[in-house]
Amino acid sequence: MSDTTLQTPDALGPEGRQAAQSTPPHSARPPFWRRHVWWLVALAVVVIAEIMLRWANTRPGYDPYGWLIWGYQTIHGSLNLGGAPSWKPFSYIPNVVFALTGHYALHLWMLTSVSVSLAGAVFGGRIAYRLTAREDADGAWWPPVVAAIVAGACVLGIQDGSLSLPGSMSYFHYVLSAQSDSMIVTFCLAAIDMFLIRRLAWAWWLGVYAGLGRPELWPFLAIYGLWILWRKPDMRWMVIAGAVVTLFFWFGIPTITNGRPDIAGQLALKSPRECTSNKVVCTLQRYRDLLYLPIELAALVAAGLALLRRNRTVLTLAGMVVLWVLTEVGFVLHGFPGVQRYLFEAAGLTAVLAGIAVGWLLIDARHWVPAVPRWAGIPFAVAFIILCLPHARALADREHKDIVEQRNRTERILQLGSFINALGGSSRVESCGGALLNVEYVSVAGWYLHKNTGQVAYQPLKVLKRSNPVIYFVLLPNGWMAQPLRPQRAHASGCASLKSLYVPTARHPGGVLIPK
Repeated sequence: MSDTTLQTPDALGPEGRQAAQSTPPHSARPPFWRRHVWWLVALAVVVIAEIMLRWANTRPGYDPYGWLIWGYQTIHGSLNLGGAPSWKPFSYIPNVVFALTGHYALHLWMLTSVSVSLAGAVFGGRIAYRLTAREDADGAWWPPVVAAIVAGACVLGIQDGSLSLPGSMSYFHYVLSAQSDSMIVTFCLAAIDMFLIRRLAWAWWLGVYAGLGRPELWPFLAIYGLWILWRKPDMRWMVIAGAVVTLFFWFGIPTITNGRPDIAGQLALKSPRECTSNKVVCTLQRYRDLLYLPIELAALVAAGLALLRRNRTVLTLAGMVVLWVLTEVGFVLHGFPGVQRYLFEAAGLTAVLAGIAVGWLLIDARHWVPAVPRWAGIPFAVAFIILCLPHARALADREHKDIVEQRNRTERILQLGSFINALGGSSRVESCGGALLNVEYVSVAGWYLHKNTGQVAYQPLKVLKRSNPVIYFVLLPNGWMAQPLRPQRAHASGCASLKSLYVPTARHPGGVLIPK
């Protein structure tokens, strides 16, 4: 039977199957691993994330160090949102908790980010599995499994830009650099999954939390909130609470700390990465470049088949993709940059639709198109997988090159932290005027110096023309150099002694302080 509504009967159990009428005897209970399979999957994801972090040996990108600084400043009562990165409550909340652990906050954030990001493939697979299984009257186990695997793999196959262009990055670049964009994809897919299994409160709060990272979620939350107000009186308080939470974290905290309620929007405007040509066409092209063409075509097949079968659930998912892209177009027309990572969520749901298309055609192609034989979907699925193999190889090659670059960057980051400690730490550097670096390492220096990124100088050509003292940290091919500039008379001799190098040697491959 076709799925005629996003609602499923209340008699459905947590996995969408008919609930048992009576509790089975204790002797008939399934084994422990079957009863707690998803907890075991969650544990496996965390273990895999930890292994990946140790293997990759990378460090976060620019923004995550800024989020770590927010956490540190909050527990020390000095939160300042005036500098980059742009305000994002989604990343702020966990980093406040992690800041209580001191220097362990860095690893805790990285482990959380990678674990949550990888879980996006799990939730994408769950959605594809469930919607494929609902259409399988024969109950064959393998088409839904193939659909889940394809959907999960396609989620992880998102790319930032065409791989044929320089500067493009794979999804794993964002995962291993502990960014929040891939995490938000997971929360969006998890919210959809929870809705499909009638965990409506979970769906709401997962959506609210995802909305603390991307305002593009707000139209979806508004629609869901109105549905709750209409159909679920016992959950109405959640809608009010969710609205209060959203308003407080997005606008209340910036008002309290900086007196600028829309600081996130102000920092996002006039970005150098905004579309310079036709903004609508540019945004649509950015979405188009996020996935490999066969994946997008498979998603269109899923939407077409859903239309033939009048499957409102899958049509709604396709409509959500369209609404997200149109919302992003609206933001871009308003002046926001609309970079590709802001469209990851739409791409993730497109990937799930591709998995559903493969699963549906594997069940019985004749079920969808009467003029073709029953087995016609198998060649389609095989052809789809074969066509995706070159893309998977290209993504792997791109990520391999990126890993090499990120490991080199990690080495410089660790050297900078050791250099600052060797010079006497944050207080010594600040007594000599603070730090000046190229913009790439400003948030890293802020983390080591316990300063907001706005308090770390980052424009050498401008700063060098001023009269105030500063320590210029210069990145060398194999280390760092510190150059005190214009020290105050009271600290002239002490600051001048900070002129030094921090470079690796045969006896100290990690780096050693060499006074100049």
